[in-house]
Amino acid sequence: MPQPTPNVPLPTPPKRHATTSILVVPFLFVLVTFLFWYQTWFGRRLSNREMQQYLTNTSVPHKTQHALAQMADRMARGDTQVRRWYPQVLTLSRSQEPLFRLTAAWVMGQDATSDAFHTALLGMLLDPDVRVEWNAALALVRFKDASGDSQLRQMLSSYPFSATESGVVTFKLKPRETCRAGAVLAHIQPGRGAPFEVRSPVDGTLEGWDVQDGDAVAGGQPLGHVSPGENQVWEALRALYMLGGAQDLEAVEKFTRGGEGVSPRVKQQAEITARAIHNRMDKKEAPA
Repeated sequence: MPQPTPNVPLPTPPKRHATTSILVVPFLFVLVTFLFWYQTWFGRRLSNREMQQYLTNTSVPHKTQHALAQMADRMARGDTQVRRWYPQVLTLSRSQEPLFRLTAAWVMGQDATSDAFHTALLGMLLDPDVRVEWNAALALVRFKDASGDSQLRQMLSSYPFSATESGVVTFKLKPRETCRAGAVLAHIQPGRGAPFEVRSPVDGTLEGWDVQDGDAVAGGQPLGHVSPGENQVWEALRALYMLGGAQDLEAVEKFTRGGEGVSPRVKQQAEITARAIHNRMDKKEAPA
């Protein structure tokens, strides 16, 4: 006699709202991540209203830098509408925030017809942040102005840094390690209290220490040097190709010899720059 089929319950289908939740949560995560990236990506095109807002209201620094970067791009493409924001750029060139001054100098170099920009850049050659000085010197080359020649030459040399306070120094970076401007190079422990940080003033490579790890140092005492980064050297060589003189040859020709740490791109640019300087010198010496 056949046995009755057991009454096996069918699996309960998932509730609709539970399935929806499973799908919505990952979607929202991806959406939020995308929106954050999109809002902070400097390639995102800003409306004129956003440009005006971000260049005037600097409470969110990355938005102001976004607007400055986009303004430089539009200037490079010959967009004359951006002239309405020249006053804001001049204001930012006097900001207490170094990154605003740094970027403003780059922006002002995109319009070599502006007398106001030219004047502002000359003043920025005395900026307390050496990176702003360097950007101003590079921008002035577009005005065919060699007033920043000493700054351009400085860009080809290692840059010193000193102790911020007196105390015992502890190294955080080893020689030949790369660093960005603002990276912590060392800590200085005073007699009491929290340690002080020694930060790199520029991008580059830690060239070496002038003291030993664990030494007692005095405030303002030289601690070491940062060798210039490749992009910094390349930009300086390009600028000196345009306006460099005899006083720059020694610094330039150091890179024509190549060697460790000198890329083929930098070596080639140094050779081109040295030839351009020699040609200008020959023309000056040629009889009229």
